[in-house]
Amino acid sequence: MNNHQALDAKQQSIVTVAALTAVGDLQKLHTALNRSLDAGLTINEVKDVLVQIYAYCGFPRSLNGINALMSVLEERKQKGIHDETGKTATPVADGDKYERGRKTLETLTGQPQSKPAKGFGEFAPTIDRFLKEHLFADIFDSDILTYQQRELATIAALAAMPGVQPQLASHLSMGLNTGLTESQLSEAFDLIASNIGQPQAAARQALAQVTASRQKQP
Repeated sequence: MNNHQALDAKQQSIVTVAALTAVGDLQKLHTALNRSLDAGLTINEVKDVLVQIYAYCGFPRSLNGINALMSVLEERKQKGIHDETGKTATPVADGDKYERGRKTLETLTGQPQSKPAKGFGEFAPTIDRFLKEHLFADIFDSDILTYQQRELATIAALAAMPGVQPQLASHLSMGLNTGLTESQLSEAFDLIASNIGQPQAAARQALAQVTASRQKQP
């Protein structure tokens, strides 16, 4: 992928919707949701973005976003606008959800994942289980969105919220592993700054540190 390739309209919409949902700006989110559907995202894709980021910004913000989407869809229906529902998630075979989530995390990080995770996972096995079985299995198993789209939404949500730099750095690295470029992530930070009115200096610093660390790797 060209490192200077810009975010397309769908990617821009994912960034904006995720960031505005994370900070709870429902007025701007209403506009962003309309634009996301106009950009060609399906209803199910937008819903999956809103479900994806509940793991990072919580149920209240995610549910508010889902309610906002319902309102937007009703308004568009009244105007005679038909929005594509889109595909539904492919059913996933039963099995060890923890192991599925662990393998997904290995794919995203490009690194072996111990069982349990070192540090926090050993100290609090319950949160490690929730992380693997729910986030990286239940949520990431849905193929309505690609891993790249999920990481873009996650990065946008984390960048919009203060105090989550370690998690942002981890997902910036995962996002780069999915094929997102430094240029695209920088553009995402521009979009977030313009929509939520907060400078993205910390996010840019995290991106610079992540890319510098990756360049040092053999």
